[in-house]
Amino acid sequence: MNLADFVLSEYGNASSIPAPVNRMMAAFATDFRQDKDINVGVGYVNERTIPHDLILEALQAVLAHPEKYKVALNYGGSQGSPNLIDSIKKFHVEHGIGGLTREILDRNEIIIGPNGATSLLEGIAHVFPPGIVITSDPMYYIYCNYLERQGFDVVTVSEDENGIRTDLLRAKLEELGSRKNEIAFFYIVTINNPTSTILSNERRRELVRIVTELSNNAGRKIPLFFDTAYENLVHDPTVPPLQSGLRYDEQGIVYEIGTLSKILAPALRIGYMIGNDSPFLRAMVQKTSDVGFSAPLITQEIASYLLDYHVQGQIERVNQGYRQKARAVKEWIDERLGDVISARSGGKAGFYFYLTLDGIQTTEDSAFFKYLSRTTGDEAIDGPDTDKNPRVIYLPGEFCVHSHGDLVEIGKRQLRLSYGFEEVERIREAIKLMREAADYAKVIIANEC
Repeated sequence: MNLADFVLSEYGNASSIPAPVNRMMAAFATDFRQDKDINVGVGYVNERTIPHDLILEALQAVLAHPEKYKVALNYGGSQGSPNLIDSIKKFHVEHGIGGLTREILDRNEIIIGPNGATSLLEGIAHVFPPGIVITSDPMYYIYCNYLERQGFDVVTVSEDENGIRTDLLRAKLEELGSRKNEIAFFYIVTINNPTSTILSNERRRELVRIVTELSNNAGRKIPLFFDTAYENLVHDPTVPPLQSGLRYDEQGIVYEIGTLSKILAPALRIGYMIGNDSPFLRAMVQKTSDVGFSAPLITQEIASYLLDYHVQGQIERVNQGYRQKARAVKEWIDERLGDVISARSGGKAGFYFYLTLDGIQTTEDSAFFKYLSRTTGDEAIDGPDTDKNPRVIYLPGEFCVHSHGDLVEIGKRQLRLSYGFEEVERIREAIKLMREAADYAKVIIANEC
């Protein structure tokens, strides 16, 4: 007897089909050769930035001092470790993070996500009913894809060198008309992924002003979420100190989502949210309890120890490493690809460059992509099936722009290049191969004309 398959929710049905990026990365990972292929698409941190010795020291200190780090190997409270919450407060105040003061932090709450910052983003999509989410374009593709599978309508606004364009945002809100009532929340990545564009302080202030006005007109609070994942990785000394959106918030609508993954270690899974105590925040705490009581208490206490005793030196080491890599990679991009690039962003914070090629597509079916993935069908380029020539994986821009936004066409000529995970000489080789791919693509284009 043939039975119909399980009945899934709308989210379940949507999720049963892999997201395009997941599908592409999974296909590449199945036969990835660590010593031969080069991955400048993955957003992993560099292994050299992870303080293995300090994490071991922190673990030993936590277990040796149960009077401070109570029941560190047991379940924890769903709001988060009091030690870690206090350490995060001190970290922000003592190191001038975002210009936040003790007064601002004391009138807000801090909660710890169950599994990194991503789990907080996931929680937001559970506690708010589906509606319109406004974000920048190019967008944080992973979260926006998830939001759409959850039934949200993602509306994007193009950015410039200072972040999301607030003039276009105001125009977009006017264009929405009565649909403005459907807005669930605003989601802004302050150092954007994929472009590494830094949201200027003036834009932060203007965003708070716009969402405050919108909330007042709607007669309800509309949340503005700032995702600050890369703010501790500003490694260009010419960038002015960045200001927290919480400094401009008078209505309790601004929430910041931070992470320690980029400066300590992703596997610690520490993400946190700062914002006004509210039914929303209490719902987020309950969501943490629902999915596993709390983040692992041992990693929270390790993170607390590292923030208390080692964070400044660690941040300096991490940023020094990324600053050196960014400068080298920028030089190689200019040297090898300068004449085929029409625009470039990034290199000042985080670990991405976002490139726009001049007349050369970067999509999965493009000649450029096929050359680098060794799928042209020409053995002289690809190498034999049993031993393909070195491959390069990057993130195509077609996945980074919204499919119904204003950047669909230009997204077909864009790519994100990560200088985080791979070592510099491997990245240099990847850029050399990208030049070969660009030359190959130009020949193919010329032959098609």
